[in-house]
Amino acid sequence: MSEGSNRNQSLIIAVIAIGFIFTVRLFYLQIIDKSYVEFANANSKKILTIHPNRGLVYDRNNKLIAFNDNFYDLMISYPFNLKNFDTLGFCEILRITKPNFIKRLKKADKTVYKGSAVFYKNLEQNKYAALQERMYEYERFYIDIKTDRKYKTTSGAHILGYIGEISQKQLEAQDEENYYSKGDFIGLTGIEKYYEKELRGLKGEEVILVDSRGRQKGNYSKGKYDKQPIAGLKVSTTLDLTLQEYAEKLMQNKMGSVVAIEPSTGEILTLVSSPGYNPDDLSIRNKRKNYGKLLLDPTKPLFNRAVTAAYPPGSVFKLLNGLIGLQEEVIYPETTFPCYRGFSIGRLHVNCHPHPPNLDLRGSVANSCNAYYCNTFREILENPKYKSTREAYIKWKDYMLQFGLAAKLGSDINFESKGNIPSPEFYDKMHNGKWGFSRLISLSIGQGEILITPLQMANVISAIANRGYYYTPHCIRKVDDKPAIPQKFREKHKIKIDRQHFEAVVEGMAMTLINGTAARTGIEGIEICGKTGTVQNPHGKNHAVFMCFAPKDNPKIAIACIVENAGYGATWAAPVANLLIEKYINKDTVSSKPEMEKRLFEAYILPKPKPLDATRIKFLKDSTTKATKDSIEKKKKENKNNTTGNMPLNRDMVLNEREEDY
Repeated sequence: MSEGSNRNQSLIIAVIAIGFIFTVRLFYLQIIDKSYVEFANANSKKILTIHPNRGLVYDRNNKLIAFNDNFYDLMISYPFNLKNFDTLGFCEILRITKPNFIKRLKKADKTVYKGSAVFYKNLEQNKYAALQERMYEYERFYIDIKTDRKYKTTSGAHILGYIGEISQKQLEAQDEENYYSKGDFIGLTGIEKYYEKELRGLKGEEVILVDSRGRQKGNYSKGKYDKQPIAGLKVSTTLDLTLQEYAEKLMQNKMGSVVAIEPSTGEILTLVSSPGYNPDDLSIRNKRKNYGKLLLDPTKPLFNRAVTAAYPPGSVFKLLNGLIGLQEEVIYPETTFPCYRGFSIGRLHVNCHPHPPNLDLRGSVANSCNAYYCNTFREILENPKYKSTREAYIKWKDYMLQFGLAAKLGSDINFESKGNIPSPEFYDKMHNGKWGFSRLISLSIGQGEILITPLQMANVISAIANRGYYYTPHCIRKVDDKPAIPQKFREKHKIKIDRQHFEAVVEGMAMTLINGTAARTGIEGIEICGKTGTVQNPHGKNHAVFMCFAPKDNPKIAIACIVENAGYGATWAAPVANLLIEKYINKDTVSSKPEMEKRLFEAYILPKPKPLDATRIKFLKDSTTKATKDSIEKKKKENKNNTTGNMPLNRDMVLNEREEDY
């Protein structure tokens, strides 16, 4: 073979080899390696998120409470290529200046997420309409439709809660599902937070064709790959909206709270924290202008007194000491104790108001005799079957824990407080290890170191109504018309006190409304069992307290009511609770006690103003956005005679809201 032939053969082999290599490479790139396809698709398609409607919220009678209302964010696609852009015409539609346009563009450049950024939040309806007609001129921009909450009521804000934009911390903490993206809305408090997964729904997607400059050119593949959003589930709450609105009206211009529970289920019928606020005030579109005002309001409408505020329970606590005394067999229903206008031990004297002498247990409940329960508590702590007062106290505290005290009940409401039943170690430290009944005498009548929230009070009275058990209070009844109550709300919590002992106490509570401390507040035709209380308040006038349930047999409703700085429980708290019982049981539109109702509607029981102290002002300034800081300074200058009110600000709650909302 000649040298020329060899060269030709080598050249042919080389060409074939090179062709083979190119063929293999093309096969790999086109068939096996998907990266270039994905890159091409990424540069020709854009996926727009379609936000679902949140689930609707109803009351127990299927009345609509919360529904949805769309609003619009103007988005800009990255990169921000705005050559030959009609900036002036665009600014005229939005009614912004060119400097403001540039400022928004710079901010958008810093907040790009998944190829887009918000340019203008919450477009007004007229601007949205004007833009829609000319969106084809502004191809880098598009409208993102989002859902806000609207309400059929002005009541129930603390229990309903509100939604807001998800924070960076929440984004980082979400589970493997990674449902949320920057700018999404999420439930921040109340039912909106606790049942977020049920209410939020599932996002949809719209796949859009874009050109090399990122301009939208219509749906990709005629919408074949689009996914429709799925709306959130319908949530039916345990609330009775009519009762909730009536309770808030009775509590207007008063500080305090009301909690009503159905004893047989633990369902919360009403939960009022007064003063409160309109739930619409903290909707997405209204929050920025209202949150600072609410935070600065001296009556603390953001503070949920019903679950967060903890008070000494006062005389209503006597019911528990009576039940424990009966179970421990240190007293019996027929047991009597003398009362000489109070109880004395050494130099210590506990006063008592005038009432018939030598009362038995039932009479002591009806007339709220302090001496009776000082003696009962003494018998409990000095019970000879225990080796020491300390051992007897530990047993006494164990009964309290069974009633759900000194611990969070585990309801589906935010910011629940534990309250306080002191430990033996607390008294060891306080009294250098030497203490007995005389050191703890204030616990006999619900004063001293004991603290109970109104929710816990309502739970206690529910347990008494049930004669020895309770269900964890909760607000959920159905999800999507199907009973889907979490297991923990269906578990019966039993108290180790015999049923017959509850019967004796209940009989005394029934007498309270007949010839006892609340005799003039009862409702004809309804057998109400109640207990009045007047709680000593070192900061001002005493707090009025009342716990009750009705009817006596087969109870339908149990209520705890506290009105701060109001004086006697029978004067203010008992009328509120009893009118609510009448409204719920009789379903009457007109009260049988119009004069009592009118007095409550018109009463104004709020503390006198106090100046804002420097520490509180600094804390509030540190806990808000710049807009709210400006509002604080303005408020400080305008009104130097503002007040901090009677209850302490819940720092954890305020910090949490600041962190999540802003």
